[in-house]
Amino acid sequence: MSEYVQSPENNVLSNQSESQQILVNHTEQYVSKAAGFWIRFWAYTVDLLVLASIGMLLIKPIFRLFSLDINNPSWYAPFAVITATIFYGYFIVMTKLCNQTVGKMIFGIRVISKDGAKLKWSTVLFREWIGRIISVIPFNIPYLVVAFTPRNQAIHDFIADTLVIHEGAYDKKEKGFYEKSNTAKELQEQNVF
Repeated sequence: MSEYVQSPENNVLSNQSESQQILVNHTEQYVSKAAGFWIRFWAYTVDLLVLASIGMLLIKPIFRLFSLDINNPSWYAPFAVITATIFYGYFIVMTKLCNQTVGKMIFGIRVISKDGAKLKWSTVLFREWIGRIISVIPFNIPYLVVAFTPRNQAIHDFIADTLVIHEGAYDKKEKGFYEKSNTAKELQEQNVF
């Protein structure tokens, strides 16, 4: 006949239920609500409209005034270089100075550092330049990551350790710290094979 000896850890887990735990400390904490995929999508769409307006109202007329080629498809064409500089410069400068772009302002969301500190230039450069290059090049598909991560972070948010949050909305998180009751300890001592 074989004997089954139960380890003390298994014994405690099998005998312990919620009624055998004492709630020591219960706190409610409010954390900023993360901005989801759709609100970020619409804010980005507004930003693209702002950038397209700048291109149509300022850059194209200047190129036409000086008879410069606008339709050159190569990436190093003057028109492409200037529009790319304005695109990335817009996101970098607006995020650094205001923590949000015009699209984010309209929808009430902003970029914050994960640790709550003020955004540094290095963080903003990594997020808005390198991170966006990684996200934009393969047909904007990496932006879909926002829909599937717990805090709705995109790849460029992971690179820079940032979050995009709602300005006036908070999630309530309850934390409770439990301690084993004396009866659970007594049952554990009595339940020895």
